[in-house]
Formats: sequence, structure tokens, C-alpha cells
Amino acid sequence: MEFQEKKTIKGRILDYLIITVASFIYALAVSLFLDPNSLAPGGVTGIAIILNRLTGLETGTWIMMINIPILFLGIWKFGLRLILSTMYCTILSSFFTNLLVFAGPATSDPLLAALAGSALMALGMGLVFKAGATTGGTDIVIKVLRRKFPYLKTGFLFLMTDIMIVTVSAFVFRDIDKALYAGLVVFTTSLILDVVLYGRDGAKLIYIISDRSEPITRRLLEELDIGVTHVKGSGAYSGREKSVILCAIKKQMAYKAEAIVKEEDPLAFMIVTSATEIYGEGYKSYFSEKL
Repeated sequence: MEFQEKKTIKGRILDYLIITVASFIYALAVSLFLDPNSLAPGGVTGIAIILNRLTGLETGTWIMMINIPILFLGIWKFGLRLILSTMYCTILSSFFTNLLVFAGPATSDPLLAALAGSALMALGMGLVFKAGATTGGTDIVIKVLRRKFPYLKTGFLFLMTDIMIVTVSAFVFRDIDKALYAGLVVFTTSLILDVVLYGRDGAKLIYIISDRSEPITRRLLEELDIGVTHVKGSGAYSGREKSVILCAIKKQMAYKAEAIVKEEDPLAFMIVTSATEIYGEGYKSYFSEKL
């Protein structure tokens, strides 16, 4: 029992260390790349960058001020324990954002700023999420909305929010190019965040219906060393029993499986589809936390 308790405390300390590093990385993205190039990438950060231009008050300060009522909403809806790490992340990222302003912009090229800023932002957010926290802001608001309107998709809500903020930035900065670059930040951040959270473990799921299922199966097992399953089926028109080959394979090896099928039976019926998440040997653990 004592060991588990110590392990829990160690785990929490590690989580907060990760959040500290992640908050610094997130602030680097804002202060060195996005903010100095007037790129408002959605969320509270985007709103803070817009308000900074309208009022002159520091972006990090605006991030903190906007998040205060949102954090109280989160405490009310989800409890202090669940929001505590998010509060810590919000305070630190706001502080680092103001602190790093003095380092000056890393680049004045808006495309480079968009790409570098989105990569750093995604890395920071991914580390925060893995540590069991959030960056606050729209994350909490959308969680609350999802409770009230469960039929609304999380991705849709984030997309609508980001589009509105990016659109407003076009009018505030009077520069459609800046808004388009900000849109690029939103898109790139989303892509990189998926890689940080889930890894590049997307795979292909292949269904093969062939009269030569045995030699195809043997070659898949021997040459590619992948798991293969036979699913019993029958043709609706002919009524003949068929053995359907089912296998999951990593993207980079899928073309080899297709070549084997083509060589063994050019008339085979084959369906190749994408599998975004696979659990089991060679892929994700069943016990890994889903974020």
C-alpha cells in the first residue's frame, strides 16, 4: 500500500514536471512565432493575441484573464481535483508567454512562423494532455457544451470556434494573408497533435476473397510475418462457402500484401481500408490510456 502511494506521488510529481516543460514549449510557440507575426490560431490564445492588438495589454495576461472565469466554470462542473493541473498549466503558460516576449520574434516569415509555431504548440498540448491536464480555455467550454448537447461532435465544436476566431483576426489585423496563415496553424497543429498523442500507428485493414486463400494466407504469414484471420462466409448469389482473409498491416507494408494477392490470384476480390487505431500485439496496448 505504501509503495503504491509513493508511486502515485512520484507519478504526480512527474506529471507536473511534464506540464511545466510543456507550458514552456507552448509559450515558445506563442511568444516567438505566432504573436509577433499576428497569427491568431483559434482558442483562448487566438483571442488573447487579438485583444493584445486592440488594447496593448500583454498576450499572456489576456490568456490568464480569459481563463479565470472558464476555470471557475470547470471547477463548478468537474470539481477542483480535475481542474487543478489545468490551473497550474494556465498560470505557467501565461507567465512564460509574457516572459519570452523579451526574446523577440524568432522569424518574421509568416509561413515559417506558422509551421514552427504549430509544431511547438502541438508538442506542448500533447505533453499536457498526456500528463492528464488541459491547456484550459475552449477545452473546458467544449466539455461543458458536450455534456449539455451530447449530439454535438467535439471536433465540430473546436472547428467552429477556431474558424470564428481566425475570421475575426482577418478584420482586426486587416490582413487576409495573416488569417490564412492562422488557418494553416490550426490545421497543422491538429495533424501534429494526433501524431504526438497516438503515434504514427495507423494501418491498413485488408479483406481478401479468393479461391486461392490458402497459398495467399501462407505467403502473408511467411513473407510478411503478420497475423491473418479466416472469416467464414458464403456468396449471396452462388451460395458457395468462401473463406475471407482478414489482416491488419502497417501502412508501409500494405503494398507487399497487395502484390502477393495480385501474383496468386489476379481475380481476387480485395478491399483495402484505413484503420486509425489497432490494439493488440505489435500495435497499441489494451491498457494504454485513451486520450
